[in-house]
Amino acid sequence: MNRPEQTLLRLGTSAYSNPSWVGVFYPKGTQPGDYLAYYASRFNCVELDNTFYRIPSETIVRKWYTDTPEGFVFAAKVPQVITHEKVMVGCQEDLNDFLKVMSGLQEKLGPLLLQFPYFNKTAFPSGKEFLARLRIFLGSLPPEFRWALEIRNKLWITQPLLDLLKERNVAFTLIDQSWMTRISELLQKFDLDTAEFAYIRWLGDRKGIEQITKSWDRVVVDREEDLKQWVIPVRTLLGRNRVVFGFFNNHYAGHAPASLEMFLRLMNSERQPESVF
Repeated sequence: MNRPEQTLLRLGTSAYSNPSWVGVFYPKGTQPGDYLAYYASRFNCVELDNTFYRIPSETIVRKWYTDTPEGFVFAAKVPQVITHEKVMVGCQEDLNDFLKVMSGLQEKLGPLLLQFPYFNKTAFPSGKEFLARLRIFLGSLPPEFRWALEIRNKLWITQPLLDLLKERNVAFTLIDQSWMTRISELLQKFDLDTAEFAYIRWLGDRKGIEQITKSWDRVVVDREEDLKQWVIPVRTLLGRNRVVFGFFNNHYAGHAPASLEMFLRLMNSERQPESVF
Protein backbone atom coordinates (compact mmCIF):
# COMPACT_ATOMS: atom_id res chain seq x y z
CA MET A 1 0.00 0.00 0.00
CA ASN A 2 1.34 3.47 -0.89
CA ARG A 3 2.23 5.90 1.86
CA PRO A 4 -0.14 8.91 1.84
CA GLU A 5 2.56 11.26 0.53
CA GLN A 6 3.19 9.03 -2.48
CA THR A 7 -0.32 9.71 -3.75
CA LEU A 8 0.50 13.44 -3.69
CA LEU A 9 3.81 13.19 -5.56
CA ARG A 10 3.46 13.76 -9.31
CA LEU A 11 6.77 13.35 -11.10
CA GLY A 12 7.26 13.41 -14.83
CA THR A 13 9.44 14.80 -17.60
CA SER A 14 9.34 17.97 -19.65
CA ALA A 15 7.73 16.50 -22.78
CA TYR A 16 7.59 12.82 -23.67
CA SER A 17 8.13 12.67 -27.43
CA ASN A 18 11.84 12.02 -27.76
CA PRO A 19 13.19 9.62 -30.40
CA SER A 20 16.52 9.26 -28.56
CA TRP A 21 14.67 7.54 -25.70
CA VAL A 22 13.73 4.60 -27.93
CA GLY A 23 15.69 1.55 -26.89
CA VAL A 24 16.58 3.17 -23.56
CA PHE A 25 13.28 4.24 -22.02
CA TYR A 26 10.82 3.27 -24.75
CA PRO A 27 11.12 -0.34 -25.94
CA LYS A 28 12.92 -0.84 -29.23
CA GLY A 29 10.61 -0.31 -32.17
CA THR A 30 8.16 1.94 -30.32
CA GLN A 31 6.50 4.30 -32.77
CA PRO A 32 5.94 7.99 -31.95
CA GLY A 33 2.18 7.50 -31.83
CA ASP A 34 2.67 4.97 -29.03
CA TYR A 35 5.08 7.01 -26.89
CA LEU A 36 2.46 8.55 -24.62
CA ALA A 37 0.63 5.33 -23.78
CA TYR A 38 3.89 3.70 -22.74
CA TYR A 39 5.07 6.80 -20.88
CA ALA A 40 1.82 6.87 -18.90
CA SER A 41 2.40 3.27 -17.84
CA ARG A 42 5.60 4.40 -16.10
CA PHE A 43 4.91 7.91 -14.79
CA ASN A 44 1.78 9.63 -13.51
CA CYS A 45 2.13 13.05 -15.15
CA VAL A 46 3.88 14.96 -17.91
CA GLU A 47 4.63 18.59 -18.67
CA LEU A 48 3.56 19.45 -22.21
CA ASP A 49 6.17 21.59 -23.92
CA ASN A 50 4.58 21.86 -27.36
CA THR A 51 1.73 24.02 -26.02
CA PHE A 52 4.32 26.76 -25.52
CA TYR A 53 4.76 27.10 -29.28
CA ARG A 54 1.16 26.72 -30.43
CA ILE A 55 -2.30 25.84 -29.18
CA PRO A 56 -2.90 22.16 -29.93
CA SER A 57 -5.88 20.98 -31.94
CA GLU A 58 -8.93 19.50 -30.23
CA THR A 59 -8.13 16.21 -32.00
CA ILE A 60 -4.68 16.04 -30.41
CA VAL A 61 -6.08 16.85 -26.98
CA ARG A 62 -8.67 14.07 -27.30
CA LYS A 63 -5.88 11.64 -28.22
CA TRP A 64 -3.87 12.70 -25.16
CA TYR A 65 -6.88 11.98 -23.04
CA THR A 66 -7.68 8.57 -24.53
CA ASP A 67 -4.04 7.42 -24.60
CA THR A 68 -3.62 7.80 -20.85
CA PRO A 69 -5.14 5.94 -17.89
CA GLU A 70 -7.43 7.24 -15.20
CA GLY A 71 -5.51 9.40 -12.75
CA PHE A 72 -2.89 10.59 -15.22
CA VAL A 73 -2.31 14.37 -15.22
CA PHE A 74 -1.07 16.81 -17.87
CA ALA A 75 0.63 20.04 -16.89
CA ALA A 76 1.07 22.43 -19.80
CA LYS A 77 3.01 25.55 -20.68
CA VAL A 78 0.93 28.60 -21.53
CA PRO A 79 1.63 29.73 -25.13
CA GLN A 80 4.58 32.05 -25.59
CA VAL A 81 2.40 34.60 -27.37
CA ILE A 82 1.04 35.43 -23.89
CA THR A 83 4.23 35.30 -21.83
CA HIS A 84 6.92 36.35 -24.31
CA GLU A 85 5.37 38.21 -27.22
CA LYS A 86 2.44 40.16 -25.76
CA VAL A 87 3.76 39.89 -22.19
CA MET A 88 0.34 39.79 -20.53
CA VAL A 89 -1.15 42.72 -22.50
CA GLY A 90 -3.96 42.33 -25.03
CA CYS A 91 -3.84 38.54 -24.89
CA GLN A 92 -7.24 37.65 -23.43
CA GLU A 93 -8.47 36.08 -26.67
CA ASP A 94 -5.30 33.98 -26.93
CA LEU A 95 -5.76 32.84 -23.35
CA ASN A 96 -9.44 32.01 -23.88
CA ASP A 97 -8.64 29.96 -26.98
CA PHE A 98 -5.94 28.05 -25.12
CA LEU A 99 -8.15 27.29 -22.12
CA LYS A 100 -11.04 26.19 -24.31
CA VAL A 101 -8.92 23.60 -26.08
CA MET A 102 -7.05 22.40 -22.98
CA SER A 103 -10.32 21.93 -21.14
CA GLY A 104 -10.78 18.90 -23.36
CA LEU A 105 -8.43 17.07 -20.99
CA GLN A 106 -11.18 17.33 -18.37
CA GLU A 107 -10.12 15.89 -15.01
CA LYS A 108 -6.65 15.09 -16.38
CA LEU A 109 -5.76 18.76 -16.77
CA GLY A 110 -3.20 19.82 -14.20
CA PRO A 111 -1.37 23.11 -13.62
CA LEU A 112 -0.82 25.61 -16.40
CA LEU A 113 2.66 27.11 -16.36
CA LEU A 114 3.29 30.78 -17.04
CA GLN A 115 6.96 30.52 -18.02
CA PHE A 116 8.34 34.02 -18.36
CA PRO A 117 11.73 34.75 -19.95
CA TYR A 118 14.53 36.79 -18.48
CA PHE A 119 13.43 40.39 -18.93
CA ASN A 120 16.03 43.11 -19.56
CA LYS A 121 15.57 46.74 -18.55
CA THR A 122 14.07 47.57 -21.93
CA ALA A 123 11.11 45.32 -21.15
CA PHE A 124 10.81 46.29 -17.47
CA PRO A 125 13.08 48.82 -15.75
CA SER A 126 12.75 46.79 -12.56
CA GLY A 127 10.77 44.04 -10.89
CA LYS A 128 8.27 46.60 -9.58
CA GLU A 129 6.97 47.34 -13.07
CA PHE A 130 6.71 43.66 -13.83
CA LEU A 131 4.84 43.10 -10.58
CA ALA A 132 2.36 45.88 -11.36
CA ARG A 133 1.51 44.35 -14.74
CA LEU A 134 1.42 40.85 -13.27
CA ARG A 135 -1.09 41.93 -10.62
CA ILE A 136 -3.54 43.04 -13.30
CA PHE A 137 -2.96 39.92 -15.39
CA LEU A 138 -3.38 37.45 -12.53
CA GLY A 139 -6.67 39.12 -11.67
CA SER A 140 -7.97 38.11 -15.11
CA LEU A 141 -7.10 34.41 -14.79
CA PRO A 142 -10.06 32.04 -14.27
CA PRO A 143 -9.68 30.59 -10.76
CA GLU A 144 -11.08 27.20 -11.76
CA PHE A 145 -7.71 26.43 -13.39
CA ARG A 146 -4.49 25.79 -11.50
CA TRP A 147 -1.70 28.23 -12.30
CA ALA A 148 2.07 28.19 -11.73
CA LEU A 149 4.48 31.02 -12.48
CA GLU A 150 8.17 30.87 -13.36
CA ILE A 151 10.42 33.91 -13.49
CA ARG A 152 14.05 33.91 -14.57
CA ASN A 153 15.14 37.22 -13.05
CA LYS A 154 16.39 35.89 -9.76
CA LEU A 155 16.58 39.33 -8.15
CA TRP A 156 12.84 39.68 -8.69
CA ILE A 157 12.11 36.93 -6.18
CA THR A 158 10.83 39.18 -3.43
CA GLN A 159 8.28 39.04 -0.66
CA PRO A 160 5.82 41.27 -2.57
CA LEU A 161 5.92 38.83 -5.50
CA LEU A 162 5.37 35.83 -3.26
CA ASP A 163 2.58 37.61 -1.39
CA LEU A 164 0.80 38.35 -4.67
CA LEU A 165 1.08 34.74 -5.80
CA LYS A 166 -0.22 33.50 -2.46
CA GLU A 167 -3.14 35.93 -2.65
CA ARG A 168 -4.05 34.50 -6.07
CA ASN A 169 -3.27 30.85 -5.20
CA VAL A 170 -0.59 30.71 -7.91
CA ALA A 171 2.33 28.36 -7.32
CA PHE A 172 5.78 29.94 -7.36
CA THR A 173 7.74 27.58 -9.58
CA LEU A 174 10.89 26.25 -7.96
CA ILE A 175 13.62 25.69 -10.53
CA ASP A 176 17.01 24.01 -10.48
CA GLN A 177 18.96 25.85 -13.11
CA SER A 178 22.62 26.77 -13.35
CA TRP A 179 22.18 30.53 -12.80
CA MET A 180 19.23 30.45 -10.37
CA THR A 181 19.67 30.84 -6.61
CA ARG A 182 19.87 27.40 -5.03
CA ILE A 183 16.80 26.11 -3.26
CA SER A 184 18.61 25.93 0.10
CA GLU A 185 19.47 29.65 -0.10
CA LEU A 186 15.97 30.69 -1.16
CA LEU A 187 14.42 28.76 1.71
CA GLN A 188 16.57 30.67 4.18
CA LYS A 189 14.93 33.90 2.98
CA PHE A 190 11.35 33.05 2.03
CA ASP A 191 8.39 30.76 2.51
CA LEU A 192 7.99 29.64 -1.09
CA ASP A 193 4.74 27.74 -0.52
CA THR A 194 2.26 30.05 -2.27
CA ALA A 195 -0.53 27.76 -3.48
CA GLU A 196 -2.49 24.63 -2.71
CA PHE A 197 0.03 22.69 -4.80
CA ALA A 198 3.74 22.98 -5.57
CA TYR A 199 5.51 23.07 -8.93
CA ILE A 200 9.18 22.17 -9.48
CA ARG A 201 11.28 22.11 -12.64
CA TRP A 202 14.72 20.50 -12.81
CA LEU A 203 16.18 22.30 -15.84
CA GLY A 204 19.96 22.15 -15.51
CA ASP A 205 22.55 23.95 -17.63
CA ARG A 206 21.41 23.82 -21.26
CA LYS A 207 24.54 25.42 -22.71
CA GLY A 208 26.92 23.39 -20.57
CA ILE A 209 25.35 20.02 -21.20
CA GLU A 210 25.01 20.59 -24.95
CA GLN A 211 28.77 20.97 -25.03
CA ILE A 212 28.86 17.35 -23.85
CA THR A 213 25.97 15.80 -25.74
CA LYS A 214 22.91 16.51 -27.81
CA SER A 215 21.67 12.94 -27.69
CA TRP A 216 19.39 12.40 -24.71
CA ASP A 217 19.80 8.66 -24.20
CA ARG A 218 22.12 8.58 -21.18
CA VAL A 219 23.12 10.48 -18.07
CA VAL A 220 26.30 12.48 -18.68
CA VAL A 221 26.43 14.61 -15.50
CA ASP A 222 26.21 13.23 -11.96
CA ARG A 223 23.52 15.32 -10.24
CA GLU A 224 22.90 13.09 -7.22
CA GLU A 225 24.29 15.56 -4.66
CA ASP A 226 22.19 18.35 -6.19
CA LEU A 227 19.07 16.20 -6.09
CA LYS A 228 19.63 15.36 -2.43
CA GLN A 229 19.09 19.05 -1.66
CA TRP A 230 15.51 18.71 -2.90
CA VAL A 231 14.45 15.72 -0.82
CA ILE A 232 13.64 17.56 2.41
CA PRO A 233 11.80 20.45 0.68
CA VAL A 234 9.64 17.99 -1.24
CA ARG A 235 8.95 15.90 1.84
CA THR A 236 8.01 19.06 3.73
CA LEU A 237 5.53 20.07 1.04
CA LEU A 238 4.03 16.59 1.00
CA GLY A 239 3.74 16.78 4.78
CA ARG A 240 1.69 19.94 4.30
CA ASN A 241 -0.70 17.91 2.17
CA ARG A 242 0.42 19.65 -1.00
CA VAL A 243 0.31 17.89 -4.34
CA VAL A 244 3.86 18.27 -5.66
CA PHE A 245 4.29 18.39 -9.42
CA GLY A 246 7.90 17.98 -10.52
CA PHE A 247 9.36 17.71 -14.01
CA PHE A 248 12.82 16.79 -15.26
CA ASN A 249 14.37 18.16 -18.43
CA ASN A 250 16.91 16.24 -20.50
CA HIS A 251 19.31 19.12 -19.93
CA TYR A 252 19.39 18.43 -16.22
CA ALA A 253 21.74 15.44 -16.50
CA GLY A 254 21.37 14.07 -20.02
CA HIS A 255 18.39 11.69 -19.77
CA ALA A 256 15.27 12.95 -17.99
CA PRO A 257 13.70 9.57 -17.13
CA ALA A 258 16.90 8.47 -15.37
CA SER A 259 17.00 11.71 -13.35
CA LEU A 260 13.41 11.12 -12.30
CA GLU A 261 14.16 7.56 -11.22
CA MET A 262 17.17 8.76 -9.23
CA PHE A 263 15.06 11.29 -7.36
CA LEU A 264 12.46 8.64 -6.57
CA ARG A 265 15.19 6.46 -5.11
CA LEU A 266 16.40 9.34 -2.95
CA MET A 267 12.85 10.10 -1.82
CA ASN A 268 12.35 6.46 -0.83
CA SER A 269 15.63 6.23 1.05
CA GLU A 270 15.97 6.61 4.81
CA ARG A 271 13.48 9.17 6.01
CA GLN A 272 14.62 12.50 7.38
CA PRO A 273 12.54 14.48 9.89
CA GLU A 274 13.73 17.98 9.02
CA SER A 275 11.31 20.59 7.74
CA VAL A 276 12.46 23.61 5.78
CA PHE A 277 9.34 25.66 5.04
